[in-house]
Amino acid sequence: QVQLVESGGGLVQPGGSLRLSCAASGSSLRLYAMHWYRQAPGNQREWVATIARIDVTDYADSVKGRFTIFRDNDKNMVYLQMNGLEPKDTAVYLCNARTGRDSYWGQGTQVTVSS
Repeated sequence: QVQLVESGGGLVQPGGSLRLSCAASGSSLRLYAMHWYRQAPGNQREWVATIARIDVTDYADSVKGRFTIFRDNDKNMVYLQMNGLEPKDTAVYLCNARTGRDSYWGQGTQVTVSS
C-alpha cells in the first residue's frame, strides 16, 4: 500500500504560479499511473492531469497549456506545475495513485487564487 502526502498549496494572485508536490512512501510510484484531481466547495471532484507509467501525459481542457504534470522516480515524487492561475482554479488539490484494481488518495492541499 502506498501513502501519499501533498504539499505546496497556498494563496496566489491571478496570473501567478505554484508547484504542488506529492510524496509517496511504502511503494514505488513506478508501479502506478499518477493523477491530480481538484475539488472546490459544492463541486464534484474534477480530474486535472494524468501521467502514466510510461510517462505519457494528459490534461483536462480547463488546464491544458497552463499546467504540467511530471515526476522524479528517484525521489518518489510527482509534481503539478501550475502557471497562469485563475480564480476558477481555487480548490483542494489531491494526488491519486491507481492500478487497475486499487486506488490511493492523499489528504489534499488548498490552492486559493485571489486578489
